[in-house]
Amino acid sequence: MTLEVVSLPLGAYQTNCFVVTARGSTDAVVIDPGDEAGRITGVLAERGLTPVAILITHGHLDHIGAVRDLAAATGVEVWMARGDADDLRSFEPAPYDPEHLVGGGDTVSVAGIDFRTLDVPGHTAGSVAFATDGVAFVGDVLFAGSIGRTDLAGGDLDTLIESIALLMRELPPETVVAPGHGPATTLERELASNPFLEPLR
Repeated sequence: MTLEVVSLPLGAYQTNCFVVTARGSTDAVVIDPGDEAGRITGVLAERGLTPVAILITHGHLDHIGAVRDLAAATGVEVWMARGDADDLRSFEPAPYDPEHLVGGGDTVSVAGIDFRTLDVPGHTAGSVAFATDGVAFVGDVLFAGSIGRTDLAGGDLDTLIESIALLMRELPPETVVAPGHGPATTLERELASNPFLEPLR
């Protein structure tokens, strides 16, 4: 299977929202709609895509800000990292109770795509990554040349490095990393050159 991935940097934090489809399908998955629900629905309409699921990697406001509006506009259900679900339920001004809670070992099968869920705490206590067909949507765990913040509630540097090590163990080195901010990279590129991953080399 070949995926088509559209990256939309949204809102004040330019958080990457991803629209993911299997090539040849019009069913789409939206990952981390952090802001600008109208822009997301506009892109879906332009491309003739029908959203069938919303996936959330973690509970920070810049990744969940448009969940309620997008779910209301599209009628689709939300899959949320179990450990961070209360952040979405209590999020003001747009709280939302996710229909599905996921964690490591779960598979989310939507739009003809099987997303493998991995627990990757350290940036938040409940962060997950969704991996499928050579791409890992990792939220704010790993970036091109950097790693996620660990100075916010639920953050821990040692835990974050271990989560990145888990990604390295569980996924092929050529896996494309689709991060919450900035450009895409690969696991092997980050293992070779990311200054924060020296302990893993």
